[in-house]
Amino acid sequence: MRCMRIVPMRLDHLAGVLDLGHRVFDVTAMPYTSWSLSSVAVHLDAQPDACWVAEDEQAGVVGFVLSSLSYDERDDWGYLEWIAVDPTHQGRGLAGRLLDASCRALFAAGATRIVTDVEQSNTASAGLMQRNGFTDSVTVTLFFRRAEHEQGHPAAERRPSAPPRDPARARLRAAARTTE
Repeated sequence: MRCMRIVPMRLDHLAGVLDLGHRVFDVTAMPYTSWSLSSVAVHLDAQPDACWVAEDEQAGVVGFVLSSLSYDERDDWGYLEWIAVDPTHQGRGLAGRLLDASCRALFAAGATRIVTDVEQSNTASAGLMQRNGFTDSVTVTLFFRRAEHEQGHPAAERRPSAPPRDPARARLRAAARTTE
């Protein structure tokens, strides 16, 4: 039987977390969302005890959660911003274990509440949050307006064929190769 562990995130997990996020997050679903090395590093730097990974002995990083203490101007609220589990490892309770580890760390650090947001069509994540004690509290509708030159233009409606290039990711890979 393969060994699966939930462990605090370390620097050597960065490449695995970044790669998994690029595979599973659809950053076009919510225009204010992005995924990059800096997205990961901000959490790991600000609140390392609230950042956890699921490690498979053969596959490496197969899940993660990134959270931090402080939401907006509230220093007593935690914010769970990113959680992901590789599709081949879903259904094993990993997301719940990651969520629990992160929430315990945020409460231990002084959080009185933990806030997260879930895209409306993401029923799997909404169910995960509800099963783990989160309640649907506030609904916000994101409105946007296209630039006039994009309205009705077929290219503006297409999703990019590849994720945006992350220069920091390339530097991380190059640095990892030099230490091997």
